[in-house]
Amino acid sequence: MASKWLLVAPVAGTLGLGAGVGADRLLSAAGEAKQDLKPATTLPVTRVVLFNSGVGYFSRSGEVDGDARVDLTFPESDVNDLLKSMVLEDFGNGRVSAVSYDSREPVARTLSSFAINLNNNPTFAGIIGQLRGERIEVAVSATAANQPGKLTGTIVGIEKQKVPVGTQTTDTEVLNMWCAEGMRAIKMSDIQSLRFSNPLIESEFRRALEVLALSRDSQKKAVQLHFAGEGKRKVQVGYVIDAPIWKTSYRLLLKDQEKPYLQGWAMVENPTDEDWSTVKMALVSGRPISFKMDLYNPLYINRPTVEPELFASLRPVTYQGNFNGRAERSGADKQVFNYSLGLYGSKDAGVPAPAPAFDAPMPPTGGKAGGLASGTFADGAPALGKMRLAEVNDPAAEAQRRKHAAGTAAELVQRLGTGSVGNAATAGALGDFFQYTIDHPVTLPRQKSALLPIVGKNIEGTRVSIYNAGVQAKHPLLGLRLKNTSGAHLNQGPITVFEGSTYAGDTRVLDVQPNEERLLSYAIDLGTEVDPKAGAGKQKITSVKAVKGIVTTTTKVTEETTYKAVNRSQTDRTLLIEHPNRTSQQFKLVDTDKPAEDTPEVLRFQIALKASDTKSFTVKEERDDVSTIALTNGAEDQIRYFVSLNEISAGLKNKLNEALKLKGAWDYTARELNQVNGDLQRFTVDQDRIRKNLRETPKESEVYATYLKKLSEQEKEIDALTAKQKGLTADEFGARKKYEDFLANISD
Repeated sequence: MASKWLLVAPVAGTLGLGAGVGADRLLSAAGEAKQDLKPATTLPVTRVVLFNSGVGYFSRSGEVDGDARVDLTFPESDVNDLLKSMVLEDFGNGRVSAVSYDSREPVARTLSSFAINLNNNPTFAGIIGQLRGERIEVAVSATAANQPGKLTGTIVGIEKQKVPVGTQTTDTEVLNMWCAEGMRAIKMSDIQSLRFSNPLIESEFRRALEVLALSRDSQKKAVQLHFAGEGKRKVQVGYVIDAPIWKTSYRLLLKDQEKPYLQGWAMVENPTDEDWSTVKMALVSGRPISFKMDLYNPLYINRPTVEPELFASLRPVTYQGNFNGRAERSGADKQVFNYSLGLYGSKDAGVPAPAPAFDAPMPPTGGKAGGLASGTFADGAPALGKMRLAEVNDPAAEAQRRKHAAGTAAELVQRLGTGSVGNAATAGALGDFFQYTIDHPVTLPRQKSALLPIVGKNIEGTRVSIYNAGVQAKHPLLGLRLKNTSGAHLNQGPITVFEGSTYAGDTRVLDVQPNEERLLSYAIDLGTEVDPKAGAGKQKITSVKAVKGIVTTTTKVTEETTYKAVNRSQTDRTLLIEHPNRTSQQFKLVDTDKPAEDTPEVLRFQIALKASDTKSFTVKEERDDVSTIALTNGAEDQIRYFVSLNEISAGLKNKLNEALKLKGAWDYTARELNQVNGDLQRFTVDQDRIRKNLRETPKESEVYATYLKKLSEQEKEIDALTAKQKGLTADEFGARKKYEDFLANISD
C-alpha cells in the first residue's frame, strides 16, 4: 500500500513538508492542527534497532482515524537527534500534515532582550548601572554616616572613590542619586535593600530571573505529530536517538572428543521512561558514523550594517516632449520581472508565472506560453518559472513523484528493521554491518536491562598452549584455536570457559567474522614449562664499498633465541611459541622453520609436545646493518682501519694506501712550514730583546757595536725565512688540496 511520508527538517516552532504540498496548504494544515480538539492518539514503540555506536532506531506505529494528533515527549537532550532523523509515514488515504514542538531561544539572547541583562553574572553595581535614569527607593544601614534610613531618587550612575582605611586608601563603589534635596552619594556597602519605583522594571527583573531558573530545567519536551486524512489507517514514525550500546558475553563449554559449544548473550537496556511491550528487536554489529547537531536552538548570524548614501538636494529637472509623439516599445520591453512579488510574467499574460526555483531542472526549449518562449526569456534566462508551474499542474507527474518518494521512505524504514525468523536470534549481513534479529517479541519495562540469547551452536576449536615471554615468563597459557563456524558475526566481549561442568577461566575476544580463526587463552598451563635463552649474537662485516669519497660498510648481525619446552603433564600438548615479529627492524628468519601464523606483533611457531617430553626450538634471525663514513682530511685512522679489513677489495685498498701517501706528503710539508714559522717567531722575540738592550747601552761601548752587528745578521736570516715561508705555504695548500680531491673521488 502506498504511503505518504515526511522527512522532518527543523523550522522555527512548527515544521512540515509533504509531497506536493504547497506553502498555502502547509499553513492551512498547521492551522487545522491548532484547531484540532480531538484526543491525542497513542503510538507505542513497536520496533527497536540498537547499534554499537551509541544510538538506537525506534519505530512507533498504530492506527488513526481521520485527522489525528499524536503526542510524544522526549528529553531535551534527544530533541536535536529527533529533528535530524525523524521519518513519518501515513499508509492509506492520508497525509502527514505537520510536526510541532516547543521552540526555544538561546538563554543568552533571551536574557539580553530584558531591560535588565543578567548575562555573565552581573554584580549589584552592574545591575544598577544598567538602569540609569530610573527612580528607586533605597534602604540604608543605620551605621552609615550622615544618611537617613530611606532615600528616594533617580539613579545617576556608579563610580569608584578612594576611601581612607586606617593609614591606607581603598576603592569603594558609590551610587550617585538625584534626590529631592539634591545629589547624594551612597556607598554600595551601606545599601541594605533597593526597590524600583517603575513596576515594568520590577516585572522585567522577575521575568529574567524566571528565564534563568527555567534554563536549568531538564523537563521533557513535547512533540506533536499531525496526520490529515479520512478513515482508519496505519501510521508510523521512526527516529534515531541516543541509546546505550548493546554488549555481548559468551559461555564456551569444552568437552573431550566433542566440538566446543558456544553460547552468546546480548545485554540490552531500556533507559527510557516507557515500557517496551512485545517489540520487535534487532541488534546491529557495526559502527555507523553518527553525530550531534544543534537544530533545536534558534540560531542567528551577524549581518553587516550598511550606511545609506547621502546626496545633496538637486534642483528639479524638466524634460521636453517628443516631437514625433509617444514611442512604441519593443516586444522585449513588454516582458517584465515583478521584483516586489518575485514573479516572472508578461504584460500580455493573464497570470504571472512563479519565480524560477534554483533547484528546478533545465526545461527543454520550444513552444510558446503567455507570450514567452518556454525554453528561455527574452534576455536568455531559462524559463524555470514556467517549467515549475507546469510540473505542479501536471497530475500524472505529481502522482509519479509521490509514489517514488513513498517507496524511498518505506525502503529506508524496512532496511532499518527487517529480519528473518530462526533459532534464538537470526543473524544476517546488513551491508558492511551484521544484524541479529531477535525471533520473538521482547518485553522490557522502563529503566530495566535484559539478557537475550543470540548464539547457541557447536563450533570448531583445537586446544593449544600459547607461550609468550612478555605475558608469562615461565608457563604457557591454556587456550583454544577457535574457528567461527557459527555462521554469525561474533561481537567483541568476554568469554567464560567451562571444562565440562567446571569453571576453567575467563578470556576476551574481539570482533570475529564468520569462518575467521582466533586464539583464546583462559588459564595458565602449569603442566608445561618453557625456558627461553638468547644467544650471544654475532656481527660480521660482509662488504666495504666506496663511492665519491663515501665508504659504505655492511655488517651482518645474527641473533638466536632457543626455547626449551618441557611437558610434565600426562597429556600431549600443541605448543604455540610467540616470538616478536621484528620485520620492521629489517630482521629475517634464517635456518628456521616457517611460522604457523604471522601477525604484525608476533610470529607463532607450532611444536607438537608429547606427554613427559622435552624439546628445544631455535629461532635464528639476521639483518644487515649499513653504515656510511665520509672520508675527510682528518680520517687517517679510519682509512688505516679500512685498509686492515680482509673484506675490502684489492683495488680499494690500493687507493686508500695511495691516499695515505698523499697524506704523508701533506704532513711533511706542513711540518716544514711549522718549523719556519717557529724560527721566525724566535727571531722576532730575540730582536725585541736586542733593541731593548741598545736603548740602555752607551753608543761608545764595545757591546753596543756587537748588538748592532747581531741585529743586522738576524735581519738577513729573517728575509731568507720569510721567502721560504711563502713557498712552503703554497706547497702545503697544494698538498692538502691534492689529498682532499683524491679522497673525494675514491670509488670502488
